[in-house]
Amino acid sequence: MDMGMHTVLFLPHNRKIQVKDGGSLLRAAMEAGVHVNASCGGEGVCGKCRVIIESGVVEGGITEKLTAKDVSDGYRQACLSMVKSDLTVRIPVESVIDASILNMQSTPRCTARIQQMNLEELKEAGLFVPPVEKKYLELPVPTQQDNLPDVSRLVGFLKLEHGEHRLVMDFPVIQKISDILRRSDFKITATLVRPVHPGRKTHIVNVQPGDTTSRNYAIAVDIGTTTIYGQLIDLVSGEVLAQFGDFNAQISYGEDVISRIMYAEKPGGLEKLHEVVIGVVNKLIEKMIIKSGVDIEDISTITMAGNTTMTQLLLKVNPRSIRRAPYVPTSSLYPPLQAVTLGIALKEHVTALVYPQVSSYVGGDIVAGVMGSGLYRTEELTLFMDIGTNAEIVIGNKDWMACAACSAGPAFEGGGITFGMRATKGAIEDFSMDPFTFEPMNITIGNVRPKGICGSGLIIMVATMFELGVIDNRGKFNRNLKTPRIRETGGIWEYVLVWANETQIDRDVVLTEPDIDNLIRAKGAIYSGCMTLLEEVGLGVQNLERIILAGGFGSYVDLEKAMTIGLLPEMDTSRVTFIGNGSLLGARMSSLTNRIRQDVVDVVKKITNFELSETHSYMDNYVAALFLPHTDMNKFPRIKARLDARRQSHPPENVTVV
Repeated sequence: MDMGMHTVLFLPHNRKIQVKDGGSLLRAAMEAGVHVNASCGGEGVCGKCRVIIESGVVEGGITEKLTAKDVSDGYRQACLSMVKSDLTVRIPVESVIDASILNMQSTPRCTARIQQMNLEELKEAGLFVPPVEKKYLELPVPTQQDNLPDVSRLVGFLKLEHGEHRLVMDFPVIQKISDILRRSDFKITATLVRPVHPGRKTHIVNVQPGDTTSRNYAIAVDIGTTTIYGQLIDLVSGEVLAQFGDFNAQISYGEDVISRIMYAEKPGGLEKLHEVVIGVVNKLIEKMIIKSGVDIEDISTITMAGNTTMTQLLLKVNPRSIRRAPYVPTSSLYPPLQAVTLGIALKEHVTALVYPQVSSYVGGDIVAGVMGSGLYRTEELTLFMDIGTNAEIVIGNKDWMACAACSAGPAFEGGGITFGMRATKGAIEDFSMDPFTFEPMNITIGNVRPKGICGSGLIIMVATMFELGVIDNRGKFNRNLKTPRIRETGGIWEYVLVWANETQIDRDVVLTEPDIDNLIRAKGAIYSGCMTLLEEVGLGVQNLERIILAGGFGSYVDLEKAMTIGLLPEMDTSRVTFIGNGSLLGARMSSLTNRIRQDVVDVVKKITNFELSETHSYMDNYVAALFLPHTDMNKFPRIKARLDARRQSHPPENVTVV
């Protein structure tokens, strides 16, 4: 067993969970599906998360909310207690609920299994062949008998000694080769860019004095609508040496792609949007170089992926036709180009590779995810989803693929939600509820007082409330429940998640019926997109063998809760994997293996795009999905069984909370 892990046993539920050394006891309870009263998000101010440590060691958890006798009796506040050994923890009576109800209502948290790129597998498969390679050469020194031109000498040596053919030298290299050869006694390193397809020309893009073959680096960049992420990669070891992210400065000119397209149509607008996105890329490059200590001269290539609009703005290609029927992008494929021509602050020998697009709304970021996740090589019928303001969906395997994009709206990123916010410090990210008192258990990012709700927390809240009968399948509150947390304010019904004195903002943090309605519309758009795409290719959910989730959102989503509200099709959660930032993963993979560059063109040609707005069944599927989880409960047999079991359990009458 990992010595950094401890076993925590929760009584009287007899639930065990593995927790990292120093992990939060409250989070451990949440992940085990054990309810502990807690509303302040984990800062320790409400004092409701008292637990009894029967054996083992915790660090912290003693506050003014506990008396000296409490402490001597083993009481601690779970939110401030860090696990330091194997533990037996008893949940006190005020937090304990009937075990049968608990087991039915509180399932352990189930997030997607993380799929990481395995470098060793890449090497074993013979795929670790970067498109940019360095070769150390000790050339014969010219004499009167051997007076070949410098370029011919280098090219001839590569052909004779290294078996390289169809070589061409870029002009900037011709300009400097003579001086470098003589300065280094004809011992140099040549940088070669492999062709996408075998048999085509290999470009010599740089020469350096001495042996620099151990110093060959690449940069991968994800150009997102909201954020931009970059990685600096060692092309010798395959390791990521540095990574940074920042907000896309284009946000100042429009939150979404449509508003940015409109800005680009204004005089000077395209140039400005191009300028600010390149500025962020350059800032990230500078940070990565400083952190890694890499010489900028040794960076050989940069690979970039983004949605269709972001890609065209990056390349300073007007995106105006993207938002007008028939929604046509300027190009699906872009040739390799010098990074400096885009204004990227790298040396002139650096080649920029840009991921191709499928359509106006399924761009290079999704293609990169398909390539990086290996979907295009698997025989399993796979559903690939990248969920954000826009949700992109791909269904298929190595033989065929179909894709579509649907507008989910900003609910999953906190937009359109009264107290919605991005997943930053103070956002409620996890939630549970006592099924008798309807008191909440809130956990925030950073374990600080709450100030809002992020997307993953919103899904869990709505799913939990639905299963407990606090809201109905339309998202309306049960107004007969005896709890002060459900109330009407200004004609709008809401649930008080956190009272004002327990927040950072001195206001009650609430979840309202309009908030729930916005979530239902967002999840309905995504689910109906999946169903429509499946129907268009003659398949159903039962045919799916695997789901891949991409994007930062997917790493925190409780899969059972996502299925409970009807965001994801219901299937075995063990078949769901998470790849993180699929766009960045694909960009990194392209830096490490030329095979992806060879395959990607064929993959793009293989993907059939469906415009959902032009697909008649989409609206029917959308309307049917505007309920929790769906109008047809037979599509969600697990949640149907849990709801039926709850109805048959006849829990005691609700108590009035005072």
